[in-house]
Amino acid sequence: MSSPYARELGDFLRARRSRLSPRDVGLEPGGRRKVAGLRREEIALLAGLSTDYYQRIEQGREVRPSDDVLAALAGALGLGDEERRHLFALGHAARRPVPVPVDRAPERVPEGTRRLLRVTDTPAVVLGRHLDLLDWNPLAEALLGDPGAYPPDRLNMLLLLFDDARTGRRTCQDWEQRALDYIGMMRAAVATDPTHPRATAIVGELSIRSAEFRRLWARHDVRGSVHGTKTFRVPEVGELRLDWDTYPLPGNPGPVLLVFTAEPGSADADRLRLLASWHASRAPGC
Repeated sequence: MSSPYARELGDFLRARRSRLSPRDVGLEPGGRRKVAGLRREEIALLAGLSTDYYQRIEQGREVRPSDDVLAALAGALGLGDEERRHLFALGHAARRPVPVPVDRAPERVPEGTRRLLRVTDTPAVVLGRHLDLLDWNPLAEALLGDPGAYPPDRLNMLLLLFDDARTGRRTCQDWEQRALDYIGMMRAAVATDPTHPRATAIVGELSIRSAEFRRLWARHDVRGSVHGTKTFRVPEVGELRLDWDTYPLPGNPGPVLLVFTAEPGSADADRLRLLASWHASRAPGC
C-alpha cells in the first residue's frame, strides 16, 4: 500500500505533465492524442527514465526516487523554483521507510506576536498552517468585518472565500487569483502532513460542495508565501486598494502573518487612517 506522500507526489507529477504540450518541450505532436498534455512515456524519455519506473512513481506505488531522479523530473517538467522545492519535499517524504511524526498540537499564537498585532497600525491577521484565522488586530476587523461573528471552526480563509452566502457570485476580478494563492498555501501544508484531520476536513468539504474548488485544487499549484494587491469597498471610507504580504512565523510548518499596507502618502493611506479613526470611535467605552 502506498504512502500518502507517494500518492501526493504522483498526483503532483500527473498535474504538471497534463499542463505541458509536446511543443513546450521540443517534441512533435505526432497525430491524434488521447490525453491532455504529455504522455507518460514522453516525460520518462525527457527525464532519462524507463516508462515503467516513471509510471510507478506517478501511480503512487512503493518507489523511493533519488535526488538525481527528482532533479531529472523537475527539468523535464520545467518546474520553477517553488515547484521544484515542493517536488523534492514530497520525494524525500515518500522514500522514508517510517513516516516522521508530525506535530498536530493545537496551533497557538505566541504572546509576543499578539502584542505585535495590537501595536501594528495597519490591518494584520495571523493564519495557521491550514489557513485558520488565529488572531487579528482591530484595524483588520474594521477592514474585513468581525471574525467573532463566525463559529471558530468556520474561521478559515478557504472556507470563507468559498462561502456562497458571503461572497455571492464572486464577481471581483481578483477572486480566482486569491483562491489560487490560498489553495497553493494549503497544498504546501498538505505536503508536510497529507492526512492531517483539519486539512482533510476542509479539502473534503470544499471538494464536495464546490466545482470551482475542485477545478483549482486539481491544478496542484503550490505557494510558500504569497503577496498581491486587493481592492476593498468599505462603506465608511469608500474604495481602498491595499498591498498584502505574508511573513512566516516560527515553526515548521508554522503560522504566517498576513499584513495589508497602503502606499505612503497615497489617498488609500488617508482612507486607511480614516477607517482606523472611525473604528476607534465605535470601540466599547469610547
